[in-house]
Amino acid sequence: MADVITAKNIVKTYGKGESAFSALKGVDLTIGEGEVVAVIGKSGSGKSTLMHLLALLDTPTSGSISVNGANASQMNRKKVDRLRNDEFGFVFQQFFLNGDETVLSNVVLPLKIAGITPRERKRRGLEVLKAVELDDKANSKASNLSGGQKQRVCIARALINNPKVIFADEPTGNLDSQTGSKIESLLFSLNKKKGITLIFVTHDPDLAKRCQREVHIKDGKIVSVTVNKAAGKRGSK
Repeated sequence: MADVITAKNIVKTYGKGESAFSALKGVDLTIGEGEVVAVIGKSGSGKSTLMHLLALLDTPTSGSISVNGANASQMNRKKVDRLRNDEFGFVFQQFFLNGDETVLSNVVLPLKIAGITPRERKRRGLEVLKAVELDDKANSKASNLSGGQKQRVCIARALINNPKVIFADEPTGNLDSQTGSKIESLLFSLNKKKGITLIFVTHDPDLAKRCQREVHIKDGKIVSVTVNKAAGKRGSK
């Protein structure tokens, strides 16, 4: 399988001088096409910082990140924004929905940013809502949904641009265990049916064990990588 994202000797430092704090200290990681990877660690370990860098939401202090073989540091801001909008989908613990807008309006926001016509936005929006079994809620206000329904809206929004990679940062952290299990199963089914690469950031060992690889991070460094053979192996190590 081809490599989708490659991080080489990533360092991320916040602040300067005596107040400087290194969140990441020389991280190397390659994510393969169609792979399911969990980045696991305690709060403050650097796992969310790593996800933000891999997703091009932030830039490393030093080191390089390549997407599909192209070095992101050599791209201008507009190209990075386009790449992120076209290739990546995001599902966070916080829903980041506009409660006063309809479900459909929330879902199609990336298409609106991309300049897609209203008619096409609606068609594609209803299509992804149907995929997460929420097409009947298209015209409901987002504020009227349950927590599990809101997270499914977030997944629909993540799918709207047919992404190659979905980044999920503690996607079930605000959900009860039964609803959280359903959300996890939905994400894993997207990997199987569509070949979407999944990158989970979590401190949940049970979720990590369902992934093909567990990347354990501590104090800004990768301390171990576990391959879960029972989960299958689609991507490269």
